[in-house]
Amino acid sequence: MASIRSERIPPFIVMDVLERAKELERAGEEVVHLEIGEPDFDTPQKIREAAIAAIERGETHYTHSLGILPLREAIADHYNTRYGLSVSSNQVIVTMGTSHGLLLTLCSLLDPGDEVILSNPCYACYPNFVRYLEGQPMFVPVCAEEGFAFQPPSIQEKISPRTKAVLINSPSNPTGNVLATDILQSIGQLGPYVISDEIYHGLVYGEREHSILEFTDRAFVLNGFSKLYAMTGWRLGYIIAPPGFVRPMQKSQQNLFICASSVSQWAGLAALTEDHSEIPQMIATYDRRRKVMIKGLRDLGFGVAVEPTGAFYVLADARGIGCTDSYRLAFDILEKAKVAVAPGIDFGTNAEGFLRFSYANSLENIEKAFPRLEAYLQSCDSAGGIAL
Repeated sequence: MASIRSERIPPFIVMDVLERAKELERAGEEVVHLEIGEPDFDTPQKIREAAIAAIERGETHYTHSLGILPLREAIADHYNTRYGLSVSSNQVIVTMGTSHGLLLTLCSLLDPGDEVILSNPCYACYPNFVRYLEGQPMFVPVCAEEGFAFQPPSIQEKISPRTKAVLINSPSNPTGNVLATDILQSIGQLGPYVISDEIYHGLVYGEREHSILEFTDRAFVLNGFSKLYAMTGWRLGYIIAPPGFVRPMQKSQQNLFICASSVSQWAGLAALTEDHSEIPQMIATYDRRRKVMIKGLRDLGFGVAVEPTGAFYVLADARGIGCTDSYRLAFDILEKAKVAVAPGIDFGTNAEGFLRFSYANSLENIEKAFPRLEAYLQSCDSAGGIAL
């Protein structure tokens, strides 16, 4: 019999949608994928070449548990140059992606019953990580009319003696929101540690993102290479941690994972130290898709109160077209319109009635989705409404 912990963890519904979409494709259906947050671009050439060169040099063995020193130094240099900081390479722990980084961070912070403050909605897996480690997620509702932005006074109301951290994500999944400087500054002054998931840094349109480390040193930064460098399958990320937490996290790393992939680490070094002409082109392409996605959704009757300016998501309000059950609606759209989208409920109760659309797909496919969605909505109207 499976453990209580493993029985209680909920599924990541986006993956359920993706897996059903793949079943439909195996049966011969053509599905437009707007559900998954994965770049549709190839990893830049120089990064791929660096990985091949590492294999040919024999860099295929265990590395230091914190990561190879050249990569840790490059990560510190990157943050120091981009954000005007003084991070040391001794604060950097290389991980197998930001999820791995979040696990190590929470392992170092939480005892049973400790609390982590999260926005509602938030990335679907955050509260599951907290609960898996016997912590308690404490939710702060955020609203579409304010761009789903965390409001520091609402966070302050949730702080208790058991609060260990506030977990933020800017640019955000699922909302695409970029937190303003004054909000980040206020969050940094609240007292608890801040865990800042910065995996979508670099994917911003019309404004610049900021690191939480510009405003407080009581912070853990999670970042990686998956999104900006189109390296999801390489499974490479990192933590920048307060010095006193590095050794405890290192011991967890040694026991649970040993180290991140050696070949991926050398590829990550090339990502940070080489110029990549592909990346500005990717960002410009995402921005064009973002504009098309927002207009297309609004034309169909979905609500987008504040235009998202980061990542590659639009969390669109479907309540105006009759949605009361985003889970059923997402799967109904998949089955009938062959468009895969993510149900808002996956990201929290405050996103019920919303659907998340990812524009990490070609403009051709995004534009192919709109007539299908329009036909679906028209058929619902003919039948008396969505009723979902």
